[in-house]
Parts: sequence; structure tokens; C-alpha cells
Amino acid sequence: MLVNNDLYKKSSKTQKIRCEICANYCKIADGSFGVCRQHKNVNGELFDESYGIVSSLSPDPIEKKPLNKFLSGTLTYSIGGFGCNMICLHCQNYMISHEYGDYSRGVKITPEAIVENALKYNCKSIAWTYNEPTIHLPFNKKTSLLAKQKNLKVIYVSNGYFSNKSLQEVLGFIDAFNIDLKSMSDDFYKKVCGADLDVILDNLRSIYLAGKHLEITNLIINDYNDSVDEINALCDFVVNELDENVPVHFSRAFPYYKMNDISPTNPEILFKAKEIAMDKGIKNVYLGNI
Repeated sequence: MLVNNDLYKKSSKTQKIRCEICANYCKIADGSFGVCRQHKNVNGELFDESYGIVSSLSPDPIEKKPLNKFLSGTLTYSIGGFGCNMICLHCQNYMISHEYGDYSRGVKITPEAIVENALKYNCKSIAWTYNEPTIHLPFNKKTSLLAKQKNLKVIYVSNGYFSNKSLQEVLGFIDAFNIDLKSMSDDFYKKVCGADLDVILDNLRSIYLAGKHLEITNLIINDYNDSVDEINALCDFVVNELDENVPVHFSRAFPYYKMNDISPTNPEILFKAKEIAMDKGIKNVYLGNI
């Protein structure tokens, strides 16, 4: 499916396209893909190779996203796709984000069918989740606008690595976000995720200032982002740059993908993180995977 041409720029001197869907701003040569392995340059036009192909569809408790202060106690219709714009070494969904090979395990579905399914299961919202939704912005925007016509709310579970253009589009149709703030170290983001921390922090500020419901998840990994200093820095950012009412979820990590040599996160550091957050004045703090 051809991507909205507002989200890419052609070069007049080369066959490359500068994709502007996420903050990687990939320069894609003819016949090649961007980092996400979804956007392909075909004769100077950008195509989403898996438009309308999803990896999973299911009604879930909204708290599973996790969103604990938005439509609490309701079901959300979860939709996952393929690909990602980060390269996280600890990815919990690497089978659909990085090592899926082709789309033979996927399901072809229309936006109309997704909305019908959500209503059939008595869901109050749809949630773009499991892989990074931003990279399939044209498909999830079309679906989301249909969902809103049926009074369904729309949720993004995201790594927050939006481009400026895509964030402005997303803010036009998303009601609630859970953003994975992986670390307060730019070195961690560059080495472990292949991304830039400042982009995520700027986007979190923009989401909050836009008045959208926002919750933050921080997966704590032994010896990587588990220091008291880093937890303090994350909590200070929430309190000083956002709001003490923004819920924060600290989650336990397990050996996975290319970090299969780590040990499961010591639960004590999660309890310590919760104590730090509450002492800083954060009103809603939750622990996950324990």
C-alpha cells in the first residue's frame, strides 16, 4: 500500500526516499527497506509492505496494555502488526518485530472488520500494541477513525519514537498512550535500542501538553537501567516535566532475545523503584511481571 506522500520526501538527485514516519528518518534506496523492514522504496514511491496484515487480534483487559487509569475494568481490542523502528536487544515480541521472516503467520483484515470485531466482543476501545504501531500509521489511522465513528476510544502502546509529522497526525486520533520509557540514559538507548532518548522525552512532553491520557512503562533490567540514580531521574522527569498524576509502571525483565544471558530482575529493585516514585509524589505507581 502506498504511504501518504506527506510522510516521505523524494530526492531530486538520487533515487533515495527520506521516510518521515518515525524519528529514524531513513534514507531508503530504490528496492530497499528502512529500519522497520516495512517501508520499501519502489521506483521512487514509499510502500508499506504489510498494509492490512496483522500478527494478532484479541480482546484483552485494558489493564494488560498496561493502562490502569483509562476505561478501567473494560475490554480493549488489541491489534498487533509486524516490524519495529527500534532494534532493542531485549525485545519481548521479537518474533513479530524482528524475526518473522515473512507474513505467512499474519492475517489479512480490513479496518471495517477490526471495528466490527471490537464491537462484537463488547470492547470500549481498540489498542495498537505488541509491535510499534507508528510504522503502520496509514492503516491504523484509517481504522482508528472508523472506530471513533462507533464511539470506540483508540490506544497506542508505543516506544514513542515518532517523527514530528507522525506525532501530529497521531495526536489527532489517539485518546490514550502507554509509552515505554526504556531508560534515562542516552547511551542505553543508542547501544541497546538504536534510538535517541531526547526524541522520546520531547514526544512525551508533547503528548502530555496535548491533553492526552498518558501512562509510562519502564522495564527494569539488571545492570543496565536499574540504578537508583536512573530511577530517580525518571521519576524527576515525570514530576517536573509532566505531572505527578501520570501513572508509572515499573516492570520486571526476563532473559530474552539477544539478552538471554541476563538474570530476571531482582524484585527488590522494583519495590525500591515504587518507593522512590511515591516519595517523589507520583500518585499512581504499579509493578508488572512479578
